[in-house]
Amino acid sequence: MQLRSNFMDGCSFPLNGFEVILNRIKKLAPELHRVHFLHYLTCLYHDDYFGALENLRRFFDYSVGIGGFDITPVPSRSKGFERYETGLLCLGMLQFHFGHPKQALEVLTEAVRVSQQQSNDSCLAYTLATICTLSSEMGSSSTSGMLGTSYSPTATIGTSLYFKQQLFVLLREALKRAESLKLKRLVASNRLAMAKFDLMNVQRPLLSFGPKASMKLRTCPVTVCKQELRSCLHLVSEYGSESPTMTIEGAFSTAWLNNLRRPMGASVLSLDNGVGESSNAFQFCAQPSSIPRSVLQLVGSSYLVRATAWEIYGSASLARVNSLVFATCYLDASSSSDAALVHAKLIQHLATFQGYKDAFSALKVAEQKFLSISRPVILLLKLQLLHERALHRGNLKLALQLCNELGVLASPFNGVDNQLKIEASMRHARTLLAAKQYRQASEVAQSLFCLCYQFNMQVENASVLLLLAEIHKKSGNAVLGLPYALASLSFCQSFNLDLLEASAKVTLAELWLSLGTNHAKRALTLLHGAFPMVLGHGGLELRARARLIEAQCYLCEPNYSVVEDSEIVLDALKQASDEFEVLEYHEMAAEAFYLMAMVYNKLGQLEEREEASDSFKKHILALENPQEEEEEDEDEPVSEMLVEKN
Repeated sequence: MQLRSNFMDGCSFPLNGFEVILNRIKKLAPELHRVHFLHYLTCLYHDDYFGALENLRRFFDYSVGIGGFDITPVPSRSKGFERYETGLLCLGMLQFHFGHPKQALEVLTEAVRVSQQQSNDSCLAYTLATICTLSSEMGSSSTSGMLGTSYSPTATIGTSLYFKQQLFVLLREALKRAESLKLKRLVASNRLAMAKFDLMNVQRPLLSFGPKASMKLRTCPVTVCKQELRSCLHLVSEYGSESPTMTIEGAFSTAWLNNLRRPMGASVLSLDNGVGESSNAFQFCAQPSSIPRSVLQLVGSSYLVRATAWEIYGSASLARVNSLVFATCYLDASSSSDAALVHAKLIQHLATFQGYKDAFSALKVAEQKFLSISRPVILLLKLQLLHERALHRGNLKLALQLCNELGVLASPFNGVDNQLKIEASMRHARTLLAAKQYRQASEVAQSLFCLCYQFNMQVENASVLLLLAEIHKKSGNAVLGLPYALASLSFCQSFNLDLLEASAKVTLAELWLSLGTNHAKRALTLLHGAFPMVLGHGGLELRARARLIEAQCYLCEPNYSVVEDSEIVLDALKQASDEFEVLEYHEMAAEAFYLMAMVYNKLGQLEEREEASDSFKKHILALENPQEEEEEDEDEPVSEMLVEKN
């Protein structure tokens, strides 16, 4: 039992030594079913699918079969079946962990039926929680046959409700059951699932009577953190209060803080430490504590949800802080999927605020760190970064190829992988826009808006509306783009999307400026109102766009004189050109250098004008010949990168 406790709590133990001990125990007592369960957990932890499945089957044979673990006669039939539904739950989690959702759903459905027959409330609660997680990731088409059946808690409501409403009812039922049984870990896990659901969806009443029906907006990260995510931290305090080693107040925190004084080891994105290995910098999980590994994993997941919440809200600093807290304190106790996700968040942050060079360097480390079970997250991130860089460089052929690869990753079934489908369609529309195929880009964006509206994805609707406004702006129809930009601005204000709201104001300023120089003052007022959010939390591209439009507004202002006050325009253009060059955004960088050369020409500074003109020419040539830039790139070819996409 001590061996099992050490394994489950995440203490560092060499794999070879653990295997030797388990093999010795199996030779001495092959009928001891717990050995096979430990072997199953070991294989599961090290992503060995076949070994995990084989040991789980052996666990079934010795714990449930005739002449198995029970030496004494079983007093009742239900006692023998207690292990059966628990085994079904483990098998379903195994299938889900290794990417077989349909098989997992069949096994979990059987576990629900057996748990209800045997009145095993605890197993039923855990099974419902697992089904909720599975349903939220699979979508409606794969789970519609299970939700609404005779043994489902949504059966009394009927099958005509939307899938997200059914999922909400199932989540609420699972949380209520876990609270009634006082299963602390499960309560925290269910509250974490509710936080994810409330963050991404508008929670409407199940029965709505007209447009004036009450509606709660749950996309505010502050509300989600207060109501749901705090329960995970309370769970740690409950475990601490129950432990005899935690009688001294603050002993756990003191031990952890003392560990920070040790010399720093490898960084978060270091190649030396694997996902499951203990970190030299922060040995959080190795501190003297009774907190199980599973609890620490839940707490770490709550920080990932916080990071996602602040990404949606638009606070780059808080999103980065929560990601770093997870990476430094909970990485050793986390699952491989959560570890890959936090690496993807940090790499995306590098690309947004420091450019592609640092991001791709960190991405190479992350690719070698994670196995195939977590590789899809890293692969998706790499496709996104490559597509963005291809668009900035003007390589539209490569950008279109990457869009197709993103579309292949998504499931063909309706209602499944909606986020990935929306991502691929958005990038496809942007690629068509860069190719000046405005009609096709508008059609893709409009169909995308219909998809988001159908599945009540209001946050994504704001981005699609902003894309439609940008399409009309670049096609020369600024008047048609104004309603889309204003609608996107209204969405952002309703759902607290501050950074996207600032981006909508920048686009709106561009549209007003496109209508004529007499609207320059209005556009400049919009920009100055968005500058605190843009400069405080915006990435390189958004900041550079805002600076460039600011310079254009001043140059279009009738009362502005370049000779009298040239610094305000030159400073904005210099900052914009520097940030565009970091992003390798040749088209926008060329525009910034062109305006800079015009300003220097009016000032009579011929040397600076020629320098700006040379930079303009360099970016124009790079935009016209993107293939040469790709050939000089040191990254691996796309064909080799996409070998493992399946």
